[in-house]
Amino acid sequence: MIVKEKVEEAINKQINAELYSAYLYLAMSAYYSSQNLHGFANWMKLQAQEEVNHAMKLYDYLLERGGRPVLKAIDEPPKEWESPLAAFEEAYEHEKKVTEMINDLLKLATEENDYATMSMLQWFIDEQVEEEASTCEVVERLKLASGFGGGLFMIDRELAQRKSG
Repeated sequence: MIVKEKVEEAINKQINAELYSAYLYLAMSAYYSSQNLHGFANWMKLQAQEEVNHAMKLYDYLLERGGRPVLKAIDEPPKEWESPLAAFEEAYEHEKKVTEMINDLLKLATEENDYATMSMLQWFIDEQVEEEASTCEVVERLKLASGFGGGLFMIDRELAQRKSG
């Protein structure tokens, strides 16, 4: 086996976290759809697909390095939020938590002198900068639109423009 056991376990934990992220964002998409905010729902649905892609990137990496992906139960996400803002604030906090997990994974790979994993994780570190920025931007826009119903619908229309890829 090329990948070290500790690193393999940590990557498997990250795969589970990425799949939970997909579940969370799908739950948020369903919430937004129930609120007739279909642009928000679109944004979250695409975000869920992106999280599955992240999990698969880690899954494939483990296989390439002689490791074995081990899939475990995924926790059930919430299904209701107080407001559209509260849901996006949770998404932002969740992305910050994922960033911390990726950083911990990089720290472990560094301690284990696993240069291939360190290299692969650089993509995730760069991706998390983008993930945090995009969720934070929507949170800040929602805060600015607070009290202006038209602002919420303008943001919804903008988020509807997000495309896959």
